[in-house]
Parts: sequence; structure tokens; C-alpha cells
Amino acid sequence: MTDLLPGQAEAIAEVNDLRQAISKGDPRTLDLILGKAHTHFAWTDRKVDETTLRAAFDLARMGPTSMNCQPMRLVWVRSAEAKARLIPHMMEGNREKTAKAPVTAIVAHDTAFYTQFGRNFPINPGAAGFFAGNAELAQVTAFRNATLQAAYLIIALRAHGLDVGGMSGFDNPAVDVEFLGGTTFKSNFLMNVGYGDAGTVFPRLPRFAFDDVSQIV
Repeated sequence: MTDLLPGQAEAIAEVNDLRQAISKGDPRTLDLILGKAHTHFAWTDRKVDETTLRAAFDLARMGPTSMNCQPMRLVWVRSAEAKARLIPHMMEGNREKTAKAPVTAIVAHDTAFYTQFGRNFPINPGAAGFFAGNAELAQVTAFRNATLQAAYLIIALRAHGLDVGGMSGFDNPAVDVEFLGGTTFKSNFLMNVGYGDAGTVFPRLPRFAFDDVSQIV
């Protein structure tokens, strides 16, 4: 093979090595990340250390985004002072569980993500021009890809032994002013993170089957 990009030969070897080592996840791991995992609303007193958050992020960041744009931005709300700033902007039903969660992540997206293309998309840094003059395209792209990244993050947090409870039900503009002021970041949703109290989970609600929502054409 000729005309490979810098690092492409190593990437090909990495994929081939991985395929030789493992072809699919083992059933228990699949249960941990999705199959038998539950959304959590109550939390144990066990603390979440920063090392675990960083390890989960380091896994989640490897998930694909269009043009490697990586627009997700995070504020990890841990301190009592920061929680006191966040909770008044939440719906009443979300306040207690957020107050008791060890960590609440504000999941946001950077509407000016394309300014990082020199770093994140070096094969074509000029692609920033597609977005620089088109705020609507930039917003749609940022929102879509950051939401995708947030899904990777939920899976990565679970893979590192943590539980997650995602939430809407808050005043986005107020949270943006309180935590994201002076940036080009916009909040999407909140995510409580910790070690869930298993005694409070609800029965799993019905999921669509493949044939309910799929077409093969």
C-alpha cells in the first residue's frame, strides 16, 4: 500500500492487532455498559475520584465525530459551592437527587468548535471555512456531535464502574450564564454521576424491538 497518510500504517496495524486479540465484547461487559445497566436516581455516599472521571473521559474521547470536531464541553460540578449555584436553576423534581449525587456533569457543546480544526483536523484545517460563516450549520453540527459524545461518555462511565442519571429539566440559559459565561459553549443536558443506590432503581420500561423501528432496504 502506498501514499499512506502519516500514522496510517500504524492505525491499520492497530486495528488488525485488535481484531486478532478480540472480536466482540464479553456478555457481562455488555450487560455492564448497556444490557442490564439502569438509570440511577439515588446515590450511595461513596465518593467519585477525579482519576476515574479522567479515565472514563479518556475512553469516551476516542469515539468518532464528524471531521473529528469533538464539540462536547463538560463542567464537572462537585463542590458544595458549585452545587449551590446549579440547583436553583433546576426543576424541583431534579434538585434532591442532584444535591446528593457525588458529581453532576453539565454537558455542553462549543458552537465555535471549528476554531480547533488546526489541532483536531490537521488533514484539512481549511474545513473551518464551512462553519465560520454559517452559524446554523455550526450549531447543528455541534449539538449533534456533542450529544453523540455524551452517549459515549455514559458508556465509558459505566465501563469504569460508575452509574449515571441523565436529566433535562433545568433552565439552560441560566446555567449557561452561571457556568459557561464568556464562552461559546451552550448547555445540552445534565448528568448525575456516582455509585448508585441499587435499592431505588425502577423496573426497565419497554424498548422497541429491531423490527419495530427498522427497515432493511
